[in-house]
Amino acid sequence: MPNVMETIYAKAKAAKKRIVLPEAEDVRTVAAAQKIIERGLAEVVLVNNEDKIAAACKESGADVSGCRIVDPAKSPLRAEYAKAFYELRKSKGITEEQAYEIVADPLYFGCMMVQSNEADGQVSGATHSTADTVRPALQILKTAPGCKLVSSFFVMIVPNCEYGENGVFIYADCGLVINPNAEELAEIAIQSAKTMRGLLGFEPRVGMLCFSTKGSASDPIADKVIEATKIAKERAPEILIDGELQGDAALVEWIGQKKAPGSPVAGRANVLIFPDLNAGNICYKLTERLAKAEAYGPVLQGLRKPVNDLSRGCDVEDIVNVAAITAVQAIQ
Repeated sequence: MPNVMETIYAKAKAAKKRIVLPEAEDVRTVAAAQKIIERGLAEVVLVNNEDKIAAACKESGADVSGCRIVDPAKSPLRAEYAKAFYELRKSKGITEEQAYEIVADPLYFGCMMVQSNEADGQVSGATHSTADTVRPALQILKTAPGCKLVSSFFVMIVPNCEYGENGVFIYADCGLVINPNAEELAEIAIQSAKTMRGLLGFEPRVGMLCFSTKGSASDPIADKVIEATKIAKERAPEILIDGELQGDAALVEWIGQKKAPGSPVAGRANVLIFPDLNAGNICYKLTERLAKAEAYGPVLQGLRKPVNDLSRGCDVEDIVNVAAITAVQAIQ
């Protein structure tokens, strides 16, 4: 099985990116910051109240002397960021006074650092919800050129598995877009294919999953997947994309040949696109538990610059790994 995280670590070390960790009042975050520095995965910017950072370090025993520490309330950048944020959001009714208060929030301040090229990416979610993590990213950084949608993916690594890329897959979307329409599903597929190539270094073979294969059943859900497949192929003819495919037809070669003869993807898919969040979230959790798979994510895609979410149940290594992934995304 390919050692995916070793590959990501090597790319992150070479990139030397600056990653903001705005939840530096949390003991896991400061412990992760020390490990990121020790492993040379990125430069780390801890954004939070100085006293809270010191308290977290004392409790965890973490040494963050190798990190840059920024207290938003005291930073000389606060006024500059407040003015920039006001310009971004005044059409939404934000006043200059409100902007000054908002950018003192570490998650907003960190995104402003990324926006102004003081940093290259941000990782949060250890103590905040996904909505709290994504909101400032959308308001400040916005979507990447050519993207209308921010979605998420998981890197799934299944031990002793002959399918996909010897057990390595991208699953999407399993964490953000609840019920994508055909256009959105096509965009998720294209984004995920680019992620497979850019982050993991494998050529993507995208399976658009459904409960039917090539018209074996008729239903609005199947129709949506068929339409999304058509749109994705038209927009990205250079990517191998096919559907609609049942799970076994996407993964198992002889079944793929039987159910979808001539398909360039059936039986070979390494990027699995689910018709909605319900299917994606259930499948990634079942794969993780039943197959004892490693699941890295949800990682966001489609933003102009990378900001990534953590589970509030994450551990120190989860934060380190997502920071490394964010550093590699920043190369793009």
